[in-house]
Amino acid sequence: MALREHLLELRKRLFLAACGLVVGALVGWFLYEPLLDALQAPLQQAAEEQGKLITLNFSGMASALDMKVKVSLFLGVLVSCPWWLYQLWAFITPGLTSAERRYAIGFLAASVPLFLGGALLAWWVLPHAVDILAGFVPDDATNLADAQGYLSFVMRLVLAFGLAFVMPVVLVVLNAAGMMRASTMARGWRWAVLLAFVFAAVMTPTPDALTMIFVALPICGLYFGALGISYLHDRRVDKRDAARLAL
Repeated sequence: MALREHLLELRKRLFLAACGLVVGALVGWFLYEPLLDALQAPLQQAAEEQGKLITLNFSGMASALDMKVKVSLFLGVLVSCPWWLYQLWAFITPGLTSAERRYAIGFLAASVPLFLGGALLAWWVLPHAVDILAGFVPDDATNLADAQGYLSFVMRLVLAFGLAFVMPVVLVVLNAAGMMRASTMARGWRWAVLLAFVFAAVMTPTPDALTMIFVALPICGLYFGALGISYLHDRRVDKRDAARLAL
């Protein structure tokens, strides 16, 4: 595809992904109250355990409305993840043959549970992070967490974990499209492991190393799983090309 065609395809996929996000956000709008209760649960738990006043603070007249819109969009991203992940796949692999396209669809199907699995892992980390961070508040002080800032913190945490779990699927799709060989991925395995542990250390602000290891190991495992699948794919492609040259 020419550059102009790539840009047009990108605009098309972004537009379709945005439409799916809007639909998901409408669902989030009606589920705002239970989702807000779930978001406040870690704060309430930390307040009970530490005996402090820790709660959300809406600092402006329009902040409550802004919070509802952002929470709706946040849930919209989660609800519509199969749709926008499909648009990502469709943009990356427009030139595959029908057989290769069917092969890639299987990995697209894996990306949805992986994204949701990463989001669930972030949700498991969230109460631990809130408890640790709230522990730095002096005993004679209160923590009125800004609603907008707290929501941004949660959104970054959940989306970062979800996208980190999807990255191995993207690597496999790039390999299936002939854009990256397994040998290239293998040469960078040390950097991949290092980045996984750095990511886990940054995204889990807890003092124990065990939590960091529990977060980093699944990411490393997914990377090496993608590497193994890519090696098998490259071996089949090399055998097929060798057979064609022998004819």
